[in-house]
Amino acid sequence: MENMLGAGVLTLSDKASRGERIDESGRLAAEMLEGEGFTILRQEIVPDDRPKIIETLQEWVDNVGLSLIVTSGGTGVSPTDVTPQAMEEVLDYEVPGFAEAMRAESLKKTPHAMISRAMAGVRGTCLIINLPGSPRGVRENLSVILPALKHAVLKLNGDTSDCAT
Repeated sequence: MENMLGAGVLTLSDKASRGERIDESGRLAAEMLEGEGFTILRQEIVPDDRPKIIETLQEWVDNVGLSLIVTSGGTGVSPTDVTPQAMEEVLDYEVPGFAEAMRAESLKKTPHAMISRAMAGVRGTCLIINLPGSPRGVRENLSVILPALKHAVLKLNGDTSDCAT
C-alpha cells in the first residue's frame, strides 16, 4: 500500500515561479497530504503556462508513476488561469465529485466559489485534483476531500475490498 501513496504537489504561479512570491500553498498542501499518509515524491512550481503544466503532469504520471497529484492555482477565469485547459488534455476521465464538494463547501464562505473551474480526474492510475492558489483556499478545499483521497487512490491502484464502511 505504501508505494501506492506517492504524491506530487504542483504549484501553478507566474510570480512564485519567478521567485517573486513564496509558495505557501504548495507547502501547506504537502504538509496536509503527508499528515494523511501520502509520501511527497515531487514538488515543483511552474508558471501559468499550458504546455508546461501538461508536460509536468504527463511526466509525473507516465514516467514517475505518482498515484496522486494536487495542483494549486490557475483555476479562475482570468486570462492566465489555464489549469482546466491543461487538465482537459491530460485526463483520461473526470471525477467531478471532488470539485463539486470543494465548490459546495467554498460557497458557504464566498460567492466567488462559483467562478472556480477546478477539476479532478484520472490519468492512468493517478488521481489529479486542482486546488485554489491561496493557502486559505488550499486548506479549506483539501480539508473537504481528504477523507476520500486515500480510498480513491487505493481503488485506482487495484484495491478490490468493499467500499462500505
